Amino acid sequence: MPLFNRSDGTLVKTTSRVRRMIPYLMKGRNESIVYHEQVIDVTKTLRFIDEWNQTHDNKITVFHVIMGGIARGMIARPGLNRFVSGGNTYQRNKVEISFAAKKQIKDYSALVTVKLEFPPGETFPDLVERLHASVKDSRKDTLKPVDKELKLLLKIPGFLLGFLVGLVKVFDRWNLLPGVFIKNDPMFASIFVANLGSVGIDRTWHHLYEYGTVSLFCVIGTVAKRVVPDENDQPVVRPHVRLRFAFDERINDGHYCAASLAIMREYVENPWKFAEDDARGLNLDRMHEEDRKRDRDAFEAEQKLG
Repeated sequence: MPLFNRSDGTLVKTTSRVRRMIPYLMKGRNESIVYHEQVIDVTKTLRFIDEWNQTHDNKITVFHVIMGGIARGMIARPGLNRFVSGGNTYQRNKVEISFAAKKQIKDYSALVTVKLEFPPGETFPDLVERLHASVKDSRKDTLKPVDKELKLLLKIPGFLLGFLVGLVKVFDRWNLLPGVFIKNDPMFASIFVANLGSVGIDRTWHHLYEYGTVSLFCVIGTVAKRVVPDENDQPVVRPHVRLRFAFDERINDGHYCAASLAIMREYVENPWKFAEDDARGLNLDRMHEEDRKRDRDAFEAEQKLG
């Protein structure tokens, strides 16, 4: 049991003995990594994007739809929104997604990293508006809090900087890192998304970071035409996008992860589902209770065994 509470999550207590033991057997994210690939048909997606862009000022791309799908999936499946620190598993208090964007589409242009919270109940139009605003703000010629911190830190001699980074990791492990530090750091997030397809890069896998608490990484590839069988097993050409995920299996099992990513996929393949859900509202209480019951049943079954 940890001595102190965290500002960004609560301790998960109702997990099986095996799952509680795993973080001590596999101490790092990259020795606990599982890779998962989805190749998604975006025929309907591109039609949705065309219709949207004809009637809205804030234009969208496949990226906005994927971000919406990831947010909805993680909100619906909180068991994926966890992280391991100090040998303990924590349930995050929020769904926060970090992503990288270039200030300009040029080789020499600097990368900027954005971290956004995605609250339950947010409509897709509101999500699009906030994404546009955050990217626009990140491309301004002003230093963000994290940039100011880095500028200051990089003035410190290397040996001392290494010591300070190590100290931050120790503080994080012992839950002593201030909440204001975690709030501004994009490495403390539910998932990190890299839209490499926007610069023409496809088929890339990405590692997880040992620093911070990101337990899931998603690489978005290019939209490309592929030959696939139709309903009658006849070859047809349709546009697809490749998503590649890196997942820390210490937070949950692979089956749960795959089922959660399948929910995200549904939104990407059929974006009209956003409006349908916004109209009727998601029964998150029921979804979350199913998640809690799953953990609780496994925990209680072990207790009965002694």
